[in-house]
Amino acid sequence: MKILLLQLKRIGDLILTLPAIAAVREKFPNAEITLIVAKECAELLPAIGKIDIGFVARRSFRDVPLFAAIAVRRFDCCVDFTQNDRSAILTLLSRAKKRIGASRVQVRAKRRSRVYNDFAHLRLKEMHTVDYNLALLEPLGITNVSPPLRLELPDSVRAEARQLLRGAKIDASSPGSGATGTDFIVIHPGSARAEKFWEPQRWAEVIRHAQNEMHIPVVVTGGKWPFEREHLEQIKSLSRSPVVDLSGQTDLLTLAAIMGEARLLVTVDSAAMHLAAAQQTPQVILFGPTNPFHWRPRESPAVILQGDSGIGLTNFVPKQPRFAMKEISTQAVIDAMDALLSPAAARSS
Repeated sequence: MKILLLQLKRIGDLILTLPAIAAVREKFPNAEITLIVAKECAELLPAIGKIDIGFVARRSFRDVPLFAAIAVRRFDCCVDFTQNDRSAILTLLSRAKKRIGASRVQVRAKRRSRVYNDFAHLRLKEMHTVDYNLALLEPLGITNVSPPLRLELPDSVRAEARQLLRGAKIDASSPGSGATGTDFIVIHPGSARAEKFWEPQRWAEVIRHAQNEMHIPVVVTGGKWPFEREHLEQIKSLSRSPVVDLSGQTDLLTLAAIMGEARLLVTVDSAAMHLAAAQQTPQVILFGPTNPFHWRPRESPAVILQGDSGIGLTNFVPKQPRFAMKEISTQAVIDAMDALLSPAAARSS
């Protein structure tokens, strides 16, 4: 049996599809599973151990060989987690007997809906993204399952992450022994969307609290976007104390491995949040314009902050107003960090 899975969205979307990929493998252990991902996610493919073949869609003329490769394989089943024009073309080219999409395609894109012949009846706006991806598998007879969200990092990637940390004078070989300086936290303040940025001065205050009050080293990570780099430089200049800056020095898997070594990640709603969740790293996550109902980690310990309540959210709803990031107070972030790094939290993890 040959199964084609299509996830052409962003990094977080792919990571939140991992439980669905694992469920397909569990249901069809002997199937040949092919996964196609967007070019932004290509670095993650070596850590998705439930697939046999991985392809990258680049949204350019360079995809012609990909289209040809899919057209000649004759799949038995195709599940389209993306459901945009490009994924619809790939679904059609797969010539699969069962071509699965969401029922909403029938309503919103009737021409595109002709590509599919089996539909899952669900509404993304009313579901966590993991649940939505799993529900798309119902036409395959996969129901009431919840595989864990995991990235299977190669040993070489973990070794590279530890080497980077050692080069920064942070020994991650025996995490958890704070007396020897091996504990550290990661601050990842950036995102591909500037509207998710928190104020640089507040990030600087958080860094100073970690270093001066909690006596724990801080590692700063980030991407290569120019506006993200500028944001990070502002934070570093305001913190008035040196930090270990690994921003722009890692690929996605090495960044995930660094998250896995850390005691805590403090970040905004970003790809870093999903990478850390796949390593079960505790997190303090700042949400603003996006809704944590759909995107929050549900397996790893996490305090979700949004708005001016000052405490972590416990009630999540599918519809809510947009919040400005500046509504989150510095003290709320510090209190959440203290709670997750407390001895009681360490014993329960």
